[in-house]
Amino acid sequence: MKLHQLKPAKGATHKEKRLGRGEASGHGGTSTKGNKGHQSRAGYKIKMAHEGGQMPIQRRLPKRGFKNPHRIEYAVFNLGQIEQLSAKYNLTEISPENLYANGLIKKTDRVKILGNGELKSGLSFKVDAVSEKAKSAIEAAGGSIEIVK
Repeated sequence: MKLHQLKPAKGATHKEKRLGRGEASGHGGTSTKGNKGHQSRAGYKIKMAHEGGQMPIQRRLPKRGFKNPHRIEYAVFNLGQIEQLSAKYNLTEISPENLYANGLIKKTDRVKILGNGELKSGLSFKVDAVSEKAKSAIEAAGGSIEIVK
């Protein structure tokens, strides 16, 4: 086999249409680009989401709202829920680790206790935040609170 005998495998290549190579090629003249205008020129590009002179959607829609990047989100539990959860899962301590182990919160969630409902059992709490009403109710029931950071 010699260098001048090498050729690609059958079906590996396709004939390209040679645009703009005279009228005899069938693609001469405007080279299938139509007549005049931006799109018939070399180097034609269009901005993404260009709407052809219509006011773009990002300018038609109003700017609304504000997202605070420093907002702290909590997984919230009321005292009434805590009473039911402690009975259901046999919990003596309410902490993010125990709640996560029972599938009640995500691993990265912060826990806050609110004061709706009644707490009858004296549980110990290790949580990220607690409301004043919940704090007084927990201490009245004989429980303890530790705020973890």
